[in-house]
Amino acid sequence: MLASRLALSLQRRGIHYAWVVAALTFLAMLITSAALGLPGALMQPLTKEFGWTTAELSSVFATRFALFGLLGPFAAVVLMRYGVRHVVALAAGIIGSTLFLGAFMQNLTQAFVLWGVVLGLGTGMTAMVLGATVVNRWFVQRKGLVMGLLAGSSATGQLVFLPLATWLIENHGWRAALFPVVAATAVLAVLVLLFVRNSPSDLGLQAYGATPADAAAATNAPKPTWKLPFETLASASRVPAFWVLAGSFFICGLSTNGLVQTHFISLCGDRGLGPVPAASVLAMMGVFDLIGTTLSGWLSDRFDNRKLLFWYYGLRGLSLFWLPYSDFTLAGLSTFAIFYGLDWIATVPPTVKLAAQVFGPARAGLVFGWVFAFHQLGAATAAFGAGFSRSVLLSYSPALFVAGGACLIAAVAVMGVRASAAKVATMGAS
Repeated sequence: MLASRLALSLQRRGIHYAWVVAALTFLAMLITSAALGLPGALMQPLTKEFGWTTAELSSVFATRFALFGLLGPFAAVVLMRYGVRHVVALAAGIIGSTLFLGAFMQNLTQAFVLWGVVLGLGTGMTAMVLGATVVNRWFVQRKGLVMGLLAGSSATGQLVFLPLATWLIENHGWRAALFPVVAATAVLAVLVLLFVRNSPSDLGLQAYGATPADAAAATNAPKPTWKLPFETLASASRVPAFWVLAGSFFICGLSTNGLVQTHFISLCGDRGLGPVPAASVLAMMGVFDLIGTTLSGWLSDRFDNRKLLFWYYGLRGLSLFWLPYSDFTLAGLSTFAIFYGLDWIATVPPTVKLAAQVFGPARAGLVFGWVFAFHQLGAATAAFGAGFSRSVLLSYSPALFVAGGACLIAAVAVMGVRASAAKVATMGAS
């Protein structure tokens, strides 16, 4: 009832209810990002209290990242079968309860189960696929812009929660840092149940900017069976463009979530910078990433997405090469935060758009789910690999250089997507 009344009230003011759903989706993805990023701030406190090594903790975080991504294609089916409203509310409950129970864990096995497996499952239900699903269901116009805003929520999550978390860790212990996110998940669940609806038709509306032809096309979407993700993968894997997008997104995860989000505070600690200033630098990255990703969404509606990705990956690679030489001063890290932050998640809108162009809007969400799975496998690789580098080689620098070089490879590879798409069109015609 509340959603219907609000939709009517907004409609009288010329505001489409799609923006309400987008705002709550932004909040859901923001809290998911905060839950994923929070353990990175806890790495040093957990090591001190329990004696767990960086490599051991990194294996827990790597499991979480892998599950977060591998659930993407199946999360798309779950969202299609059971609806955004119920799935997001359930995911919020899982994330909140998992973080709460983490305050009572006593050994590495419990940490692996709670923060590796269960947290990976909960956050995987509200992964980037949620954003792609909402955008494709509620918007016909402004898709790139909205996807950019939703993708930027991952940066906003660390902007809002990480500085607070590190302050709580220093003043009240690491367990206190869990509860702001736990409380946020409870608020999210209530708001989603009250105001989110699964599709515009639930409120007697069409998608934002939709025409009758768009509504007819929406009815041609594939049926959400459990075989659908595997059928989609089998079909997409025969298209060269899929492997370019998946490979480049593997490198995207390798050079962002798994590396910087997970290990940046620990990296700064090795260079003599405390956790609160380090978290503040991450928050600064979050500010510039929200700006950069939103701008990327706007640009992806207007320019060649391959060229955008070329610049995003190339500039990110150069920034990672430079980080070890920044001397970790305020000026050096601020420069890195701006340069790196502007294109942290800026790759998402062009990648979603390319997936839709090559595979069609009906299957774009599922194809992107598999592409995003590769992103999180890259994140898992970096989360473990960087921890291994620090434990065995006593330095994060090798991990930074490997990730930087991989970004330069991705920058070149994405320029081949158009040729691949042309071949697909030819094969389809034959």
